[in-house]
Amino acid sequence: MRVVPSGGVLGARIEACDLRQPLAAGEVAAIRQALADHAVLCFPGQSLAPAELAAFGARFGALEINVASTNYQVPDHPQVMVLSNVLVNGAPVGLADAGQGWHTDLSYSREIALATVLHAKEVPVRDGCALGNTEFRDMRAAYDDLEPAVKARIEGRAAVHDFAKFWDMMRARPGSRRAALTAAQQARKPPATQPLVRVHPLSGRRVLYCNPGYAIRIEGMAPAESDALLALLFRHQEEPQYLWAHRWTVGDVLMWDDIATTHNAVADYGPDETRFMYRVQVLA
Repeated sequence: MRVVPSGGVLGARIEACDLRQPLAAGEVAAIRQALADHAVLCFPGQSLAPAELAAFGARFGALEINVASTNYQVPDHPQVMVLSNVLVNGAPVGLADAGQGWHTDLSYSREIALATVLHAKEVPVRDGCALGNTEFRDMRAAYDDLEPAVKARIEGRAAVHDFAKFWDMMRARPGSRRAALTAAQQARKPPATQPLVRVHPLSGRRVLYCNPGYAIRIEGMAPAESDALLALLFRHQEEPQYLWAHRWTVGDVLMWDDIATTHNAVADYGPDETRFMYRVQVLA
């Protein structure tokens, strides 16, 4: 197994590693260390069945079962979710607009995510160029670069993250097929409070844990002050030096650190340009 850094602020390729084969303990430890170092890992040229993808993800922690998209779970493997724009008899086979906005997976949950793992089975291509990049921002570097006064303001503070914020934002988009959250779904995912600054459990680095997809207010602040500080933190994350993008190839397994990064799925492909992926999420 070889770890080949991307040369960017994030990212590395893990080569000569067949994820269909059982991983030795040393290989799991090496992947965990690479995740701590590079935050986004690509395992190219893989061909995994849903059960094999779930088995890989489970080597790093318990897997989450999504409460809002049960229609898109793989039969007999509820931890594996289908992300796709494919329609069969007019009905979607997967969640078509997953991740299309800057966010951190499961920041809305009391049990946050350590990592998300996506496996590309079909990738949209136009004029020989792959579409549907997944973009990432380095929230370790973003924290490091905050002004000392801002670091002092957010130290020890917590923000409320709400699952419904991102869901309703997606529902408001033209052509969305997302249904409104039921009362039962909302009850299973009530708003959760998260620290604005985390110490990463693998790297020990301090991380700005605050994303525009789910964070709605800072506890203990007046609404105007909270809104202004969140807006400042969101603008700061947009600085280009924190950005890195993955261009997909069929067979890629992409694993990213959900504590150290935020991410966004670029929706630059049409309904007739097929995208089909499997996803699992590893709890922290």
